[in-house]
Amino acid sequence: MEEFDDLKIPLKDVILATDSFATNNRIGCGGFGSVYKGELSRPEGLITVACKRLDRRFGQGNVEFSKEIVTLSKCKHENLVSLLHFCIEDDERILVYEYASRGSLDRYLSDPSLTWTQRLKICVGVAHALNYLHDPPTYTHQRIIHRDIKSSNILLDEEWNAKVSDFGLSKFGPANQPQTYLVSDAVGTLGYCDPLYWETGILSKESDVYSFGVVLHEVMCGTLCCEYCNGRLISILVPMWKKRFEEQRLDGIINHGLQKHMDPGSLNTFSTIAYQCLKTARKERPTMAKIVEQLNIALEQQVSFALH
Repeated sequence: MEEFDDLKIPLKDVILATDSFATNNRIGCGGFGSVYKGELSRPEGLITVACKRLDRRFGQGNVEFSKEIVTLSKCKHENLVSLLHFCIEDDERILVYEYASRGSLDRYLSDPSLTWTQRLKICVGVAHALNYLHDPPTYTHQRIIHRDIKSSNILLDEEWNAKVSDFGLSKFGPANQPQTYLVSDAVGTLGYCDPLYWETGILSKESDVYSFGVVLHEVMCGTLCCEYCNGRLISILVPMWKKRFEEQRLDGIINHGLQKHMDPGSLNTFSTIAYQCLKTARKERPTMAKIVEQLNIALEQQVSFALH
């Protein structure tokens, strides 16, 4: 970790920024631990940050902490969350990020005020980020497979720009090759995880494509992919979503508040690429470059529709 010493800050700075991890500054909680909003003092003035504090009871630890630092120090993209600092003191492990003021995408899926055009722009941003990770622009960078793409790991800034976050489970592989296959224990989130990866333990960039396909369906349908009752999982909607597409019965699953403002051509382009991401055979899933291309077409169709 010595090569990243320029990002290290003392614990007292984080404590001051978050008012000693005050409950009213707690803005979220995930597999790594709780996240706190803070005001960090810098020579140029106060900056708003999000501080993610490791809680080992959730199952993650030093490996995930280090992975996040290494990944986000090497990768710079407008649609990836920026790591500003980290803190290692005693047993404390804290990551300090740029603050995404609107929180995570999952909060807005059922909100009809998030327009189809805005949703398309968010999806395009995520697709650009994943394309950058899967096929980095230079040979000096390794391919990165995220392994936990889901709507709660897509953050939104004040302008609704998407920021992919949470790289603690990511894996590195050789870049600029048609395929990268890595054998690992299957991890991820139920509903989003590539079934083939779950069954075989063989990971590829197409595993991220599958997970992103689930997110695309969530954006289109206006609901999370899993249904819960009293904290218990009762249904995963992905198989039903695939069946409805195959039967050309999307009307039954799309958020009706959204659908009346959608260009039919835009919806067709979007739903087709979203469905292709969920193909069982990996070779039938599109590349992220292809997904970027098709989502941009869907956005252009919607913008043209809105102008008329």
